[in-house]
Amino acid sequence: MRAVRFHEHGDESVLQVDDVDRPEPAPDEVLVEVAAAGVNPVDTYFREGSYEPYGLPAIPGVDAAGTAAAVGEAVEGIAEGDEVFATGLSSTMPGGYAEFVAVPDDRIAALPDGADLVAAGGAGVAAVTAWRALIQHANLRPAETVLIHGGSGGVGHAAVQVAAAAGATVITTAAPEYHDEVAALGADAVLDYGRDDLAEAVVAAADGDGVDVILDHRLDEYLGFDAEVAAQGGRVVGIGENDPAIGFPESAAARGKDLNLQLMSMFNTPSLADALDDLASLWGDDVSIEVADRYDLEDAAEAQRAVMEDSFLGKLVIEP
Repeated sequence: MRAVRFHEHGDESVLQVDDVDRPEPAPDEVLVEVAAAGVNPVDTYFREGSYEPYGLPAIPGVDAAGTAAAVGEAVEGIAEGDEVFATGLSSTMPGGYAEFVAVPDDRIAALPDGADLVAAGGAGVAAVTAWRALIQHANLRPAETVLIHGGSGGVGHAAVQVAAAAGATVITTAAPEYHDEVAALGADAVLDYGRDDLAEAVVAAADGDGVDVILDHRLDEYLGFDAEVAAQGGRVVGIGENDPAIGFPESAAARGKDLNLQLMSMFNTPSLADALDDLASLWGDDVSIEVADRYDLEDAAEAQRAVMEDSFLGKLVIEP
């Protein structure tokens, strides 16, 4: 089969397409014929070496979706021919930038019949992060108000849909060119993140009471802002930052509101399969993934450049 691999760490130029043996699934694995693999910033971290892959040469790609081509004898709930999606690859096993990938049954789930497999290929990291942050960590409840920073991004646009499906009032930020599309995903208020009165606008959109839950992907920029716009007892879930030095510029607002701060990584999810299964129950009608662009295996280097440098709504995917 054909697969993208890197034989050494480095920039995008180390990615190449190789002919390799098709994997055989272990008893607890599903062999997936890949329809699409999401392109995520974390894929570039494995390639650069800041995250350690399972070994070299390595096939990148944390996410994948496709058809179950073979199913190990110990696997339950998935049959040959089922449409499936997976996440949490690359760290201890080959990733999804390949024609086939063998996926352990603790990080894969069946999709509804007729699911858009290309969109599902981009779902894993984005949708599971959104689900774990909002539902499992923040315990978002119907009629609460949530602020999602960066509603046009991969995690952000999935989080808008998850929050809307949970019955929350959804406030998000995005560049003006994406406002209509993000609103169509379920956001009740879409605000330009560059406006000078953003804090006042967020609080006003929350009927003047502040927001109950905040999903923050840039803690180094927004943590103090989060304390300002949060309601009493507000919950902030932090999923990332540009600068590892994060902190409140001053703590009085956070302490005065009994603010709760939860930091998380998707890779710590107790059961990726359970989270994917929950998302599969919402797939299509309530939650999906917007595909901004598609790439061939030969264009994986360009896809990884684009995911780090370009502006787009939704996700990029590779189609083997």
